Amino acid sequence: MPATGDALAVSGDRLAALGPAALLRAEHPTARVREWDGTVGAGRCAAEAVAVLEHAYHPDPREADTLGTAPLTGTALAALDLTATRCGHSARRGVQRLLADGVTALVGPFTRPEVRTAVRRSGLVVLTAPRDPELVTGGRADFTVTGADGRCLATVVAGRLLYRAR
Repeated sequence: MPATGDALAVSGDRLAALGPAALLRAEHPTARVREWDGTVGAGRCAAEAVAVLEHAYHPDPREADTLGTAPLTGTALAALDLTATRCGHSARRGVQRLLADGVTALVGPFTRPEVRTAVRRSGLVVLTAPRDPELVTGGRADFTVTGADGRCLATVVAGRLLYRAR
């Protein structure tokens, strides 16, 4: 686990090295550097991902006047005309919410094709049971950066920055 002042070196979708930032900068002088005022960690596994992505509707911002901004479930969800297209858009917005919460792995399986597509395109790992993600040299570069207030500042999946707080 990273300590204060530690950094990660990423090569493609793999974690190349973990250690003191100054040492990694010296070992990788041509590397692109991203810095955040936070702590690097392994992210979290969303055991509730099926409920979040398949049993909730995440309104489009253009629907906020009529549907609000919070996910719809239960009778509110049942009242929607949830077409395959609408479900797919909702799943992508749901994935973004999970990434903003520092999620790097999900527990499935997902039964809706639109949800499976959104998850596959995100690159998030789908597990059959909850498991705490780990940072391992040579392993996938899946990690988060968390601020002092506990808020997720960035989520990286397979070496790609997929979420950055504004």
